[in-house]
Amino acid sequence: MTRNEVVSEVLWKFGETIGLAGGVLGFEPDSKQAEVLESDPHRLLLCCSRQWGKSTTAAVLVALRVLREPGALVVIVSPTLRQTAELVLKVRGFVERVVKLRGRGRLLLELPNGARVLGLPGNECHVRGFSAPTLVVIDEAARVGDLLYKSLRRMLARGGDLALLSTPFGERGFFWREWARGGD
Repeated sequence: MTRNEVVSEVLWKFGETIGLAGGVLGFEPDSKQAEVLESDPHRLLLCCSRQWGKSTTAAVLVALRVLREPGALVVIVSPTLRQTAELVLKVRGFVERVVKLRGRGRLLLELPNGARVLGLPGNECHVRGFSAPTLVVIDEAARVGDLLYKSLRRMLARGGDLALLSTPFGERGFFWREWARGGD
């Protein structure tokens, strides 16, 4: 059985998101985290207290995406490369419970099904050149500049989902505007 067939078998056996997260990935979400994982939104904004589990929940969302969608590209950005690498490491931990990854890079995960997770620095000059990601995750989004956000949003012109997660950081910037004035 190929790795893709193993992944398909696992996803069929644990088709329910929460079942996959808890049974296969080893993450037992609380009720709010489970609500986020079950919702599968096109746009997600999490404004939560510290230690709520935003990054871990986002890592599970990313793992589910790349396990379920062959060829998916997920882009992860944080204010610093160190923070980005930490989130990619969390994703790696969940994905490796299901499949063996190619390579051992800090900022790039390549799955046997062709899906990739790419961690980028928090600088708008260094995120250009990636088209049509299926998901863009911005961690600590309240501390990311508006120019970086605008550069990342352009990647989603042909579709793709966006997840913004952060603790609050005052009434300023795109994160606050999206939180205060955004839609559903």
